[in-house]
Amino acid sequence: MAGVLTRSHIDAAINRLPIQGRIMLHLLMLGYCDVPQEEIEYMAADRPDPRMAAGQKRIVSVISREALQGISDRVAQYQSQTRLKRERLWLQGECLRRQIARSEALIAAAERLLTTRFGVTSDEVKELQAQARSAILKPVVRELDGRWERDEISEDDYRKRRLSAEYQTLLRKVGRDRKRFEVATHEFYRSSSLPLQDHEIGHIWGIPAGSLAARKVKYLKQYMDDLQAQMRNGSQATEPDHGTPRDLWKESFAVLAQGPVERSVAPYDGLEHTEQALLEKLLTLASGTLPEELEGRFWLPVSLSLFTLQRLAAIQSEWDLSPEAVEQLLLDRVSPAPKEVTLSEEEKGQLQLGEMGQHVLRSMLGEEKH
Repeated sequence: MAGVLTRSHIDAAINRLPIQGRIMLHLLMLGYCDVPQEEIEYMAADRPDPRMAAGQKRIVSVISREALQGISDRVAQYQSQTRLKRERLWLQGECLRRQIARSEALIAAAERLLTTRFGVTSDEVKELQAQARSAILKPVVRELDGRWERDEISEDDYRKRRLSAEYQTLLRKVGRDRKRFEVATHEFYRSSSLPLQDHEIGHIWGIPAGSLAARKVKYLKQYMDDLQAQMRNGSQATEPDHGTPRDLWKESFAVLAQGPVERSVAPYDGLEHTEQALLEKLLTLASGTLPEELEGRFWLPVSLSLFTLQRLAAIQSEWDLSPEAVEQLLLDRVSPAPKEVTLSEEEKGQLQLGEMGQHVLRSMLGEEKH
């Protein structure tokens, strides 16, 4: 069997490189690696002296604090960009994973209630599933509400029909969220496997593109050769492996991506104009009651905002997904609105007398207090 690549193998291979090589690998893997002060000082001293281009001799001088701070700032800038993007894409997947789990719990509860409480057969449930994608549900709900107001339908029959519509709505929603989850997962793994680009490294290091490219080729080869040697030494195979050559560069990023995603505190970025308005809309999105045509438009800015995803994840963490709580939530959602009670003249008179008696009692108590 081939040796298994680990983070310790990667760190050992980088640490055995000369300082130029360590800098190159740390910058390529900047989303997962820190750049120590020694390497920042080397980069500051390694940058071309513009006076040499004018024909003057290089003058050895102390590196200015501004030069060191400039390199440190650029390292922090690109490292933060890379890590925040990875955190945002990871949070997208986590929020969608939780949303899918909640929808699946509601779907299971709806199926239980339809079959055990409302007498819907398994064939009828399958028919609801088959028709869910093409069903136009708003007119169905409006018709049910109208029939309820006109006393043309019983409360149990209303709940049964309304639950059938809600079941189809949930099936459509979980389908949309699964597609979004696939896209978010793909983007997360793609982003996690991308090294820093050459022009970004050049902006940090400040060396010419030709020198950078030559060093990159040289030290990547040394790094890969070191990993190959470690894999051979750690392999338990008794015969050479004649299979497809391993892509240890790709494997390196796969191993690094398995580490925990760094969490940050993101500032509010102005979505929905105020935090309170954003929170109210997020609560509606998380509850699954945001209209379908609005949900798609709202999800795009949500997925691009780290602050908003953090707030959405906080809302989702408070969900109670126990079967009892989910069933009660579903029943509350599909129950008809309570009707206004019409009182007879006799009941109105009794109610008025009761209110007058309470007024007299309050007056007497008030006088006693004085």
